[in-house]
Amino acid sequence: MNSSIEQLQKEIQKKQQELVELRKQAPLEEIKDYNFIDKNGNTVSLRSLFQDNDELLVVHNMGKECRYCTMWADGFRGYTEIINDRMPWVLTSPNTPNELKEFAESRDWNFNYYSFNGTSFAKDLGFEYEKEGRTFYNPGVSALIIKDNKIYRAAKDNFGPGDLYNPAWHFFDLFPKGTNGWQPKYEY
Repeated sequence: MNSSIEQLQKEIQKKQQELVELRKQAPLEEIKDYNFIDKNGNTVSLRSLFQDNDELLVVHNMGKECRYCTMWADGFRGYTEIINDRMPWVLTSPNTPNELKEFAESRDWNFNYYSFNGTSFAKDLGFEYEKEGRTFYNPGVSALIIKDNKIYRAAKDNFGPGDLYNPAWHFFDLFPKGTNGWQPKYEY
């Protein structure tokens, strides 16, 4: 392998570890307890999603309208048991509970998903914005914790092509043609 490539890979790994350490040192951001709707139409609180744990991984999905978010969520099917072994995790969506349930079932999602439709959850956590009178969402993830009986966000990150949360991009990038114009689809 090219020594310049090896050196750069080592530098990237070192920078990634520096980022991990900086996140650990960052101040916690207190957030309120939100209500979501589950696939059965029941209202559940954010706090209840922690179950008996003090940590919760929350995936911020843009909804069924986004092929990219769908690809990320489809990929999580393989990680469900692994992540759940460490902590509870959920996917949240702006879609109505019925839309979300129908879409999740069509994708065979084997993880917990919740609608935040009608709440300020995504906006308050920085994953919703307004532009030209329309509401848009950004995909990403939040690491939530309970400390002193309060809910805090310890860290967050955004999803997008080439991020650390979907390996497909990195596999494609190993080849000279890269993604070669490829984009996620609803059916393959």
